[in-house]
Amino acid sequence: MRKVAIVGAGQVGSTTAMRLAERGMADVALIDIYGELARGKALDISHSLPLTGSSADVVGGSDYGLAAGSDVAVITAGFPRGPGMSRSDLLAKNAAVVREVVEAVKEEAPDCALIMVTNPLDEMSYLAWRITGWDRHRVMGMAGLLDGSRLAYFAASELEVPPGKVLPMVLGSHGDAMLPMARFTSVDGVPLSELVAMERLRELEERTRDGGAEIVALLKTGSAYYAPSACVARMVHAILADEGYQVAASVYLQGEYGLRGVFVGVPVILGHGGWKEVVELDLLPAEREGLTACAGMIKERMDELDEWLEGAGP
Repeated sequence: MRKVAIVGAGQVGSTTAMRLAERGMADVALIDIYGELARGKALDISHSLPLTGSSADVVGGSDYGLAAGSDVAVITAGFPRGPGMSRSDLLAKNAAVVREVVEAVKEEAPDCALIMVTNPLDEMSYLAWRITGWDRHRVMGMAGLLDGSRLAYFAASELEVPPGKVLPMVLGSHGDAMLPMARFTSVDGVPLSELVAMERLRELEERTRDGGAEIVALLKTGSAYYAPSACVARMVHAILADEGYQVAASVYLQGEYGLRGVFVGVPVILGHGGWKEVVELDLLPAEREGLTACAGMIKERMDELDEWLEGAGP
């Protein structure tokens, strides 16, 4: 059976482990600095598997050796957002965590694909890519799939249709500069922009941008994990099954969409080993300008990370 390592046994990491194990798509190694926490959650998940028919093996602990042989590694470790905190506020706090984690994963699972979940997502994906030195197709951030899922839910509620009938598209950063794309979001094949009045559409787009913050404010402590874990599990499945599944993810661009040297959310095709290609949508000038501006903001923070890496030393 294939193997997936998940670093971070918090809500997102442990729920992702549960989803993967219950579907029997891979053995799972759940790793956390708090080894007993990871072992306890792994054991609890394992106790549920006789009811699912899954033969997945789930182990937990603090030893990165558990990740050996993994086909995919998922990084959720880091500090979560608190009320009033932006994803960008987490840049410095989580950079040190991600560096340590990714260096350990690189050592133990040198052939895996890497899915980043830690915020700020685009910047942490870049940091992971810098640290590994791997081919860009092996490193990606889970972003657009989650934002798109939120847009699909809000649009479906507005139109009173099942959420599965909405095929969403969100580009750009996983943050305030994300770009919900109503022209490329369809409901039974009809663009969302043709079904919802412009003013109401803007409200749905804004709620999509604020979707994570809305949940943080309601929870008081912690942040979303049910939807993020579902999105990670879907991406892992697409990679392990070599499915050719299209998903919006944060990846390193080398000329696509006229952008170079930046991680930003765009549609890609997932398959064995990571992502295969970028799907270039035919953007209008204003849409392309929005994506370019978003990439510029991400690039500024990537430059900050470059400076941090130079100062952090070996």
